[in-house]
Amino acid sequence: MDKEKKIYLKRELGYFWVTNFLIINIIGAGIFVSPKGVLEYSCMNVGMALCIWATCALIDMTVTLCFAEISITFPLSGAQVYFIKRCYGPLPGFLRLWTSLFTGAGVVASQALLLAEYSIQPFYPSCSVPKVAMKCLALAMLCIVGILNSRGVKEVTWLQTLSMVLKVAILSLISLSGVFMLVRGKKENVARLQNAFDAEFPDASQITEAIFQGFFAFSGGGCFTWVAGELKNPSKTIPRSIFTALPLVTVLYLLINISYMTVLTPREILSSDAVAITWTDKVVPQLTWFIPFAISASLFSNLLTNVLESTRGTYIAGQQGQLPLIFNTLNIHSSPFISVFLNVIMGSVAIVLTSLIELINYLFFVLSIWNVLSMIGLLKLRYQEPNLPRPYKVFTPFIFINMAFSLSLVLIPLIKSPKMHYIYVLLFLLSGLLFYIPLTYFKLKLVCFEKVTCYLQLLFNVCIPDKSDEKI
Repeated sequence: MDKEKKIYLKRELGYFWVTNFLIINIIGAGIFVSPKGVLEYSCMNVGMALCIWATCALIDMTVTLCFAEISITFPLSGAQVYFIKRCYGPLPGFLRLWTSLFTGAGVVASQALLLAEYSIQPFYPSCSVPKVAMKCLALAMLCIVGILNSRGVKEVTWLQTLSMVLKVAILSLISLSGVFMLVRGKKENVARLQNAFDAEFPDASQITEAIFQGFFAFSGGGCFTWVAGELKNPSKTIPRSIFTALPLVTVLYLLINISYMTVLTPREILSSDAVAITWTDKVVPQLTWFIPFAISASLFSNLLTNVLESTRGTYIAGQQGQLPLIFNTLNIHSSPFISVFLNVIMGSVAIVLTSLIELINYLFFVLSIWNVLSMIGLLKLRYQEPNLPRPYKVFTPFIFINMAFSLSLVLIPLIKSPKMHYIYVLLFLLSGLLFYIPLTYFKLKLVCFEKVTCYLQLLFNVCIPDKSDEKI
């Protein structure tokens, strides 16, 4: 190995990369799934549905800006884990890490299953996708993504750029085609958007459900908290990227929904399992086979970036002594290979053992709990440490909006459809105590850990980084 080459997580990611990262994380399968749910819970009121999409965009902006303050104040890789530990102490910090180990693997598994489903669906136009084939392809995709991530961040930058261009191209095709049809002024197209608010208005509970459906398409804006330690000048890069990416995504989403409603009737949208493909059948039938594959290719980058961000929490925990020393190691590409390897293994187990719907429901429930605690932590630090350097400070009402929204994601499932599964999820969260008390609180050292660490270092060619993240 070159003696002059130092191994550590480098701050080499700038504005363009972070903007790509945000766009890729936000634009996933949600925009191809959520329009149906939003319109359904809006009682097929087209004008109300568009207003709900705009509301979801504003909520996502408040959520993203709240996490921007955390990332800029504590510019660390895995900043969310560090932030919880700083606000509430080592035990909550360890439980946040404990849940992130499994929620990260769950997010990766759900993305891999979704990618596999979109990839195989064109071969089964009249029936459901075989579960075995879908899971095998998901496992293969996850292994490929693990290999790419072990090569370091820079190695996957071109894939991110290509995916971002592909996503924006697909969405632009759909949105601009709808605008063109409206400008052309055909009676059947224009009529669908005339008197948009004439249909029945939804009640408060239906509006809430519609907002949840729409927000699913916008989720992912706080992803940069996991890679803040690798960003150039986070205090400038993060806000600029947010105010570039989110307005672009919002405009695209609104135009896409207008395009759907220009071409399809509300009942056609509700009866479709894949609105984008139904739209393509009517407007550009020659591309009916191409669109699912293009969506799959764009979703591949979501899987790639989810593995990237979920491994950073494990790395920072190893650095702070909350996990064995082996997790505080990097390979020659400055990638936390052990964390990537663990994430791929756990994601593979989740793919084999669970279904996509179960994963999504429980992931949103657990992550919403930590989002509430993060918002309380922001207020707590402002009161306890008013002089803490904050290059960026989010507007305080945004914190309360985010807190209320996350709290509703926790309480509504418990009230609307109480299940023992949610109790099991909470018990699982607390099960981290079984590991925290002996290994972290009492600092129990096992000789076998040291031997395993040495063996794994030699086997995977990893070492302790020469230089850690900036000290906070």
